Amino acid sequence: MDLNIFEYMRDSDMEKEAPLAARMRPRTLEEVAGQEHIVGKDKLLYRAIKADKIRSVLFYGPPGTGKTTLAKVIANTTSAEFKQLNATTAGKKDMEEAVARAKEVQGMYGRRTILFIDEIHRFNKGQQDYLLPFVEDGTLTLIGATTENPYFEVNGALLSRSIIFELKPIPKEAVKELLRKAVYDADRGMGAYDAVIEEDALDFLADISGGDARQALNAVELGIMTTERGGDGRIHITLETAQECIQKRAVRYDKSGDNHYDTVSAFIKSMRGSDPDAAVYYLARMLYAGESVTFIARRIMICAAEDVGNADPNALTVAVNASMAVERIGMPEAQIILAQAAAYVACAPKSNASCEAVFRAMEAVKQTGNLPIPAHLQDAHYKGAAKLGHGTGYLYAHDYPNHYVEQQYLPYELNGQEFYRPSGNGYEAKIREHMRKIKEEARQGK
Repeated sequence: MDLNIFEYMRDSDMEKEAPLAARMRPRTLEEVAGQEHIVGKDKLLYRAIKADKIRSVLFYGPPGTGKTTLAKVIANTTSAEFKQLNATTAGKKDMEEAVARAKEVQGMYGRRTILFIDEIHRFNKGQQDYLLPFVEDGTLTLIGATTENPYFEVNGALLSRSIIFELKPIPKEAVKELLRKAVYDADRGMGAYDAVIEEDALDFLADISGGDARQALNAVELGIMTTERGGDGRIHITLETAQECIQKRAVRYDKSGDNHYDTVSAFIKSMRGSDPDAAVYYLARMLYAGESVTFIARRIMICAAEDVGNADPNALTVAVNASMAVERIGMPEAQIILAQAAAYVACAPKSNASCEAVFRAMEAVKQTGNLPIPAHLQDAHYKGAAKLGHGTGYLYAHDYPNHYVEQQYLPYELNGQEFYRPSGNGYEAKIREHMRKIKEEARQGK
């Protein structure tokens, strides 16, 4: 009995001394900020939690959006045994103990066990495989939380037995309301410090946190703990104080994670879509997060060839020169070069005709294999080639008007096939007109 009292006192003290973000963590579904798309009263997850019928789920989303919070809410509402592990520190022994305890609770009391694994993407394949049979037979109900795309980081077998819920960044107004409670709530917040937060400071923190409630709460806590009282005896959290406390925003950008691919995708699509403002913005996000300038330069080169093509042949020249320049110069000046190249490619007329041409040609090769090359195009210079008829009948284009003459270039089986279809955009319009003109004049014998 004494041990239980001591444990209660220790837990109570830890709760009081816990960081503000932990103390402000919602305890019920009604306190959860945002995420109405999954915990709204008519939604599946809300009904499952309320009915205590939760099944294996994976919570996926950016930091500070409430993944652990939802697991804690489930822990507070379920009649099942609840066990929490963190994949960054848990080993096989911890999992074996969790399974053994789950079997014991199931056998002795007929109660199921919910195992919450935070950062489940940190578990390797073997560790995830270990859990599978116990999830399969109902010994464990798994709740996993991850900032990484579970379709990449979680075993397919576990995925197939779980429902995936994606959490979104918390809306700005919800973050502001949470910050107000944190400042003025005397029970769980910082109300005892007699602090006041100005509206522009609230706006700033809610905006720059990008939906990460934990980051905003940490800034408020630091501000209250380090700011001297004003002449009225109160602590004032001003815009300047808020800016000092949050310092430089940590951009969510993991070079091997989803946000990396999403940002790169947005960057390329903005250049392709002829929006230089968006292209330079996503460029800045990548640079701010420390992305490799050579990686960015490669993406610009690819876009210049794939999406601009011959509508502006100079785009690839600009992109290639930019790639060489950033390797020689490095940051921070490289950002200027990349911005020039990205803006040029974004503003250039667009055509994917040459890109589509090679795709069509590759498909033709795939379907037809190595078709015979017309004899008059074959090399006549190596020994014995002329005797075999190689090169015989070849017409030298420069001997004809417009340096063009009609003859069979494709394999005969592909006669009439059209792979490159110049668009009417930019320089490609001139290409199309030039090709039409020389072919027509050749047919007329001019």
